[in-house]
Amino acid sequence: MIMSDDVWIVDDDRAIRWVLERALSKEEFSTRSFETADTVLSALMQSQPAVVITDIRMPGTDGLALLKTLQQKFPHVPVIVMTAYGDLDHAVAAFQGGAFEYMPKPFDIDDVISIVRRAIRKGEEKSNQEPAVDTSPEVSGIVGSSIAIQQVFKTIGRLSNSHMTVMITGESGSGKELVARALHRHSPRAGMSFIALNTAAIPGELLESELFGHEKGSFTGATGKRIGRFEQADNGTLFLDEIGDMPSDLQTRLLRVLADGKFYRVGGTQAVSVDVRVIAATHQDLECLVETGRFREDLFHRLNVIRLELPALRDRTDDIDELSNHFFKNIAAELHTNVKIFSSDALKVMQSYRWPGNVRQLENICRRVMVMGSTHEIDVDDLPDELKADQSDKDGEHSLVSWEEALRRQATEHLEQTDFSPLMSDLVPRFELVLIRAALAKTSGRRQEAARLLGWGRNTLTRKIKEYELNG
Repeated sequence: MIMSDDVWIVDDDRAIRWVLERALSKEEFSTRSFETADTVLSALMQSQPAVVITDIRMPGTDGLALLKTLQQKFPHVPVIVMTAYGDLDHAVAAFQGGAFEYMPKPFDIDDVISIVRRAIRKGEEKSNQEPAVDTSPEVSGIVGSSIAIQQVFKTIGRLSNSHMTVMITGESGSGKELVARALHRHSPRAGMSFIALNTAAIPGELLESELFGHEKGSFTGATGKRIGRFEQADNGTLFLDEIGDMPSDLQTRLLRVLADGKFYRVGGTQAVSVDVRVIAATHQDLECLVETGRFREDLFHRLNVIRLELPALRDRTDDIDELSNHFFKNIAAELHTNVKIFSSDALKVMQSYRWPGNVRQLENICRRVMVMGSTHEIDVDDLPDELKADQSDKDGEHSLVSWEEALRRQATEHLEQTDFSPLMSDLVPRFELVLIRAALAKTSGRRQEAARLLGWGRNTLTRKIKEYELNG
């Protein structure tokens, strides 16, 4: 079999093929393009590429089937999977199937070049790789195509063959338990129990028994032996929500279980051994709680093996249309009624709202308008008062206060905080961040176009992105 240095591009979209060919050629990569996966499978009989970049949805054989074939027959060839239909199931299937990287469209050309270089290095290092596992992940329920949620999908995909402890952070209502369930469902423990416990919802004096169980007669009211959540989750996953509210004495016991996998039931004298993967979650700043002595530092490091931070809904407003359609479909099936949609004007109002309750609040609003709305299309007048009031406040602010006046007020407030304050070093970066994010949003993340809109060179924009630690 002849081994080539080509980068093979597989996509039924001619424009995507052209863009990748042009970009890779400028970096002195040789390329070969294919419109379907079936033609790639035929070409593989003659030679093998250094790297394959493939779309997922194509006529005939799809990209995941191509990935599976490549992993079975040519495991040394790295595969980069790309798709415009980014969702968790595709991300997990790609990583479980052995993909080198999962890349949602639109993508940044610089990122593509970097990924291809790394893939080629990896391919050169590989001598053998086990065949891919055929997986059929069930529907996850996590919806969205924004860059922010794609990063979450990637993390879940990368952890799909892992038993690692995970710390999920994010605001209330952002979907932490849903992500925890997805981590379990796409893990080696998927066939075992998933046990969820909100530690903030149970009084401290009862939480110990809830976690570890108790023996009969161990305290007043203990009329029988109780199996705690750790034993219920043996060989599976235990999700501890709002871990920051756990009392300090129970933090010590939890640390001991994480360290050696053993504990005693309340009132018990015999150690119980368990094999449990713990996924913890909080909306609080645990580092701050550690500094103030309200959370054990050693427990924090035990739990914080992998950090998965969920974006707030206001940071992924592009997903509101997709999320609302998902909720409408589910609610309609539950109520045995017709599915509804939001009008374009209503969506604009919703995308400008701050969403303090995040995705949970959006679901509740969808449920409310599903019942109260009289027509198929939900318009602005049908939206709850808090959304319309927020929009009215913003309209009033925009008409009365220019951005220059708002900046002047911010500068004045900043200077009043202290006698000496580095005003420029504090406000200029924040000002630049706003402009950079606006330009990148306008160009769907394409840095060269964003740099042109900002009046900068591309190198300047790249340096600023690294300086401000912007992701995506």
